[in-house]
Formats: sequence, C-alpha cells, structure tokens
Amino acid sequence: MNPEVLILDFGMGNLRSVARALERAGAKPRVSVSPDEIAAAERIVFPGVGACGDALPTLRARGLDQALRARISAGLPTLAICVGMQALLESSNEGRLEMGVGVVPGRVARFPDSIELAVPHMGWNLVRTVRPHPVLRDGYFYFLHAYRAEDVPEPFVLATTEYGEIFPAAVGTGACVAVQFHPEKSQFEGLALLERFLAWNP
Repeated sequence: MNPEVLILDFGMGNLRSVARALERAGAKPRVSVSPDEIAAAERIVFPGVGACGDALPTLRARGLDQALRARISAGLPTLAICVGMQALLESSNEGRLEMGVGVVPGRVARFPDSIELAVPHMGWNLVRTVRPHPVLRDGYFYFLHAYRAEDVPEPFVLATTEYGEIFPAAVGTGACVAVQFHPEKSQFEGLALLERFLAWNP
C-alpha cells in the first residue's frame, strides 16, 4: 500500500518535482495548505525554494508555523528540504531579520566572502553523517543555496558538507529531519533517502 504524504504548500515550494520524486519512492503525495491537516498528518514533506526571509512571514500569516511546531512536538515524521530546513531554525538574516519556526536552535546566514567561492553554492557535494540516523546516509547530493545554517548545537546536527567551510547539511530533532540539499534532484541517492523516510517509524 502506498503511504499518503502531505506536501506543505506555502507558495514557495517546487511541489511538482517533490511530488514526482515521492511517487517514484512509492508514496501517494497530496498537496495541502491546511494548518490542521499539516499538524495532524501521519507524514509530511516541507519543501521550499527561494528566500527564507520571504518564506517565514508567509508561514506565520497562514498559521503553518504553529502547525509545524505542533506536529514536531507530537513526534510525527517530518522531512524539510532546503528553505524548509532553514525555516525550522530560530532566525534568518536574509533581507531583514525574521524569526523562524524555532524547533531547531541556530540561524540562517549567507556564506561569507571569506570562503572565496561562487555563491550561490550550486552542484553536487559529499554529505557525511555525523551520527547514525534512519533516514540519512553518506553520499553525493545536489545543493542550490546562498544561505546556510550556522550556530546549530552539535546534538541537532545530523550531517555536514563542505563548501569553503564545513556547515550542517542536515539537522533534526525527534521525528523531524531537515536537509539543506534537494533529494528530489539527487537521483539515486535522493530516491533512496525518500524511501527511507517513507519507511521511518520513529
């Protein structure tokens, strides 16, 4: 039986790409904008593209920040992707300072000029897990971002990657796992990650 997965729609997600990837992984995806559905769904994916600073006011205006906090507090499986991951942190300084959903300590900041590499960071990078996790494995994944997480306490960091500096590629708490890279664009490694998420019963 194909498990149903709700994809959170707040107007800034690559929903079609994520839905197709979930279908290939064996899920039955359905898009939802309802805070009540997001709070109570058995399993959700929270994708995002663009600017975290733009995403956070939209989440608050639609009550989706509270829905995310409620489900994560309840221990319901949640996968956040790219801007979705960044939104779960405490704050973002992209544009003006915005307060995040706050389920993972840390903040979102632009890559510094000191890395002396092109920004945005775009392409394939090796992701290394720093502690065992049912959803994550070492491998090459596709990134596209100019901002990254920083000041995340060690217990919340699940994997790292390096682009001029070492930074969190995945963070998490309880039944929530959040990745900076794009599983839906990461071919076999990404498909395998989605399959593990669908099988995960924390």
